[in-house]
Amino acid sequence: MATTIVPKPELEEKSFDSTLASAHSTMIFSEVFSLAMDSFCASKARFLLTMLGMVIGSASIILVVTVGMTGKQYTLDTISSLGPNKIEMQYRGGSIIGPGNTTTQDSMTREDMEAVYDSVPGIVAYSPLLEDHDRISLGGGITNDTMLLGVSPQYQQVRGLIVLAGRFFDGQDADSHAKVAVLNQPLAIKLFGSEQAAVDRDVSIKGISLTIIGVFKESIDTYGTSEINDQTILIPYEVARYFTGTDNIKEIFFKMADSSMVAPGAIEITNLIQRRHRPTSVYHAETLIGILNTMNKVANYLTWMLVIVAAITLVVGGVGIMNSMLANVQSRTHEIGIRKALGATRREIRLQFLTEAVFLSFAGGIVGTIVGLGIPITVGLLSQYKIPVGWLAAPIALATSVIVGVIFGTVPANRAARLNPVETLKYE
Repeated sequence: MATTIVPKPELEEKSFDSTLASAHSTMIFSEVFSLAMDSFCASKARFLLTMLGMVIGSASIILVVTVGMTGKQYTLDTISSLGPNKIEMQYRGGSIIGPGNTTTQDSMTREDMEAVYDSVPGIVAYSPLLEDHDRISLGGGITNDTMLLGVSPQYQQVRGLIVLAGRFFDGQDADSHAKVAVLNQPLAIKLFGSEQAAVDRDVSIKGISLTIIGVFKESIDTYGTSEINDQTILIPYEVARYFTGTDNIKEIFFKMADSSMVAPGAIEITNLIQRRHRPTSVYHAETLIGILNTMNKVANYLTWMLVIVAAITLVVGGVGIMNSMLANVQSRTHEIGIRKALGATRREIRLQFLTEAVFLSFAGGIVGTIVGLGIPITVGLLSQYKIPVGWLAAPIALATSVIVGVIFGTVPANRAARLNPVETLKYE
């Protein structure tokens, strides 16, 4: 027997009502947006001046982030130039008690240095460091206090030193125990007047004549925080042993192939050297990784604080939008009354004025974002300075402008929605 399915009338009616509601909702939104645009076109000068606060606020956020990123990059690059992939091993203490209760320092040795190089992967350069202080003689009774540092030829690579005149001593000079020296720039200028004038000159230290073969400087000014000062003379490690009278090393520099290898490398080097000496001896690995991480965090905190300060400008712009919209509601009171008389609900009136406020705020945010991004990009294209662009700040500025528009547009929108239709129609 055939079965006939008869559609339920109430279902058809419900579906039809839903379609009408959806169409009515779409019509309301498009009408509200159209009214907002008409209102903007009718008072372009006033609304453009109102948008100015949002333009300045959004541009300020972008530029503050750009300035913060630029300062952060400069600071990190400056610190990195000291050697982010450098490990400085230091002997901190611990002695060996020998016959007659004599104590001998348990310093590191060249054998320790070679063992580390053979065992720890990633080391591309290394250098021991012997330090001594004395007066050099230039002849004619002229002397000068100096600091002698005995290092290997690889020390130039480890510390990133720049040779200004002449050359740095090489492996052949070290193997032949050549009596050569390289002067720091301030000392060369003080003694001989210029970098070039110092090359091939002789100085006498403890009766031993050294020939100056080069003048160097650090890649950045460390302001006395490194082992090098203005009175420094670098000589081959093998020659420095004659002046110090010892082969015990208090500091060894290692340069890793990559900064990511510094932290594990420092631990491995420390453990290896510690195993080769007495348990009571103390050895410490100094790196710049901790300083770099700290500076990175500090720079990020400062940038966010500046962003918050710049966001206050957006709040000021929001207050301007609120005042402008309140004046707009006052001037359009009669229009609001006519719309309510024709059937507009409070929700529709509220949505209309809120849309206008958000439109003003968002439009100002877009213009400000374009200005904020355009300035560093233009500077980068027209000059040699590569300024990092804070692309992440763009969505933050736009989102903030929308939020400000919603918050400060709510008060005038609610005031317009609560107006009495009878009173508004009487308003002149």
